[in-house]
Amino acid sequence: MVDLVSNLATGFSVALTPLNLCLAFLGCLIGTLIGVLPGIGPIATIAMLLPITFGIEPTGALIMLAGIYYGAQYGGSTTAILINIPGEATSVVTALDGYQMARQGRAGVALGIAAIGSFIAGTVATFLIAGLSAPLTGVALVFGPSEYFALMILGLIFAVVLARGSVVKAVAMILLGILLSTVGTDIETGEQRLTLDFEFLIDGLDFAVLAMGLFGIAEVLRNLDHNETRDLVQTKVGRLLPSMQEFRTSIGPILRGTGLGSILGILPGSGAVLGPFASYALEKKIAAEPARFGRGAIEAVAGPEAANNAGAQTSFIPLLTLGIPSNAVMALMIGAMAVHGIVPGPQVMTSNPMLFWGMIASMWIGNLMLLVINLPLIGIWVRLLKVPYRVLFPAILLFCSIGIYSVNSSTMDVLLIGVLGLAGYVLIKLDFDPAPLVLGFVLGDLIEENLRRALLLSRGSVASLVESPISAILLLVAALILALAVLPNIRQRRDEVFVDD
Repeated sequence: MVDLVSNLATGFSVALTPLNLCLAFLGCLIGTLIGVLPGIGPIATIAMLLPITFGIEPTGALIMLAGIYYGAQYGGSTTAILINIPGEATSVVTALDGYQMARQGRAGVALGIAAIGSFIAGTVATFLIAGLSAPLTGVALVFGPSEYFALMILGLIFAVVLARGSVVKAVAMILLGILLSTVGTDIETGEQRLTLDFEFLIDGLDFAVLAMGLFGIAEVLRNLDHNETRDLVQTKVGRLLPSMQEFRTSIGPILRGTGLGSILGILPGSGAVLGPFASYALEKKIAAEPARFGRGAIEAVAGPEAANNAGAQTSFIPLLTLGIPSNAVMALMIGAMAVHGIVPGPQVMTSNPMLFWGMIASMWIGNLMLLVINLPLIGIWVRLLKVPYRVLFPAILLFCSIGIYSVNSSTMDVLLIGVLGLAGYVLIKLDFDPAPLVLGFVLGDLIEENLRRALLLSRGSVASLVESPISAILLLVAALILALAVLPNIRQRRDEVFVDD
């Protein structure tokens, strides 16, 4: 307990510096903005903002990117309640009763309880992360090359789980990502690999270029495929703070939603998305009047929103402690860590304690900021909902081009994000999920490095990869997870399996 308090004190001393406070606020503000504006999303935004973070100290950069992610969860509820369009997938359930409350003139109460529930859930989840992280610090001391190799393989298998659609397509994307990670000059031998004699590929593909193309540009092209319709409620927003009776009705669902979201958020794939659905189902099951659900029940907003934000926070646990992503955003966060020279995994806690605990402390500060940002500024968010996407996309493209050019002052990088954006759009149309490709690209170098080290230490013995109990268990877990992902696919896609469940 003493160590936990000491570590949190260290974290708050890092997070409360003026620069990190400003970056946390900026991340939360941008996150809320992109959550309010449907069609952009945190994945594309983080990819687009990566070049900006290159000139920022790593801790501050990751604090800002994390703020964008959980800030988007707050903003997504605003669109779900006011225009019945979830800004994020996790806000789908909020739209069911939140929009009905708005039509009844209770939009302010719905927005208020969503913000309060999210803050409570975020606070609990932040301290849960801190509590679970400390015991795992010792893991870093027993990990060698073979253990890290097995851990990276497990991370790639998780990418299969978090991908949408066919398992075969997900595996293909992972292999393509690993292949792209080998492009460039081999550090060990000095040989050029897969450069096709192009000079701009000698140093390999830049992660920011790959991420911005596959997510930023491709997302713009995908959104231009859809016709936008927004049905903004015309009634007044009304009071934002719920009455004591409404709060008493909501506190139980908030606490239950926090528990469900915290547990499910740690799971790979759809864990964080399933939290709000599980909370809604639970509240409807135990409600005295289940018929109220779907007609403006405040519990149906409070519980899922708490689960939503709790899941967003606890999804950082496998990222920060093991270097394993639980969703596509966490895969990008691993890439951001690699860009800043931080090797994801258990050693982060021991080699970068200021970064590790600073990020955890910043999550609570960010949740407090989001409470302030969302409630007083609701009038601004309502006005922004009227901005059509066709006005936004030219600005997004311009921002991407300037951002990526500023990194290396290379026109080839600008051309590459266009080519990769078109490739990402084609992949999406063919039902290939780009997220596993990015993770394969990020972990490819680490897998190769640790495999080489393990084989060198064992004088070429492949058996050394499973001689360690830890590496053997990790590889066994990876095989079991892959089997579980493949088995439902014999008859139907995993998406359909989740729906049926």
